[in-house]
Amino acid sequence: GPVKFKPDESSKFDQVGVVNGLAYTSVGGTMLTVEVAVMDGKGNLELTGSLGDVIKESAKAAVSYIRANADKYRIDKEFYQNKDIHIHFPEGAVPKDGPSAGVTIFTALVSALSGCKVKADVAMTGEITLRGRVLPIGGVKEKILAAKTAGITKVIVPKENERDVVRLEAEITEGMEVVYAETMEDVLKTAFKVLKVAISGF
Repeated sequence: GPVKFKPDESSKFDQVGVVNGLAYTSVGGTMLTVEVAVMDGKGNLELTGSLGDVIKESAKAAVSYIRANADKYRIDKEFYQNKDIHIHFPEGAVPKDGPSAGVTIFTALVSALSGCKVKADVAMTGEITLRGRVLPIGGVKEKILAAKTAGITKVIVPKENERDVVRLEAEITEGMEVVYAETMEDVLKTAFKVLKVAISGF
């Protein structure tokens, strides 16, 4: 009969403010899309999608890092005062928590605030810091498998997780390009279709 639930899929086209994230669950890896909408307002930050405290903290850390580096990303310095930001994780009935969505939230925020489109064939995972570092995460094998199942061809993972990736069976990474990120700039260089932000090396 007809499929009751569609398998995880990536976006079919490049979009502003929409990023393919990867998460680890008790039954394996899964795609975790993050959507960000920016509107004229008074600096309110709204987070929806049945989120836990850790993931909310990642969102606040991402906003703070962007505020501190607004010039670098050619973003209005006053965005936190004259814009409202809504960060949404679809499938709100499914509880979500953990630090590994940090880079996904950060990328979606920069995309929405700068107007840069994010590549639809890229997925990512990693924890962020207020200094712009990308920290290692768990469940690398499951996350890469989830990306491959969803039709993703390029995955961004923390540089410190390279040791985990090289241990994976060849069939898991076959046809996949794994990009290792040490900083948030490394993430943006891979994720953005056309860079409108001032990142060194471009």
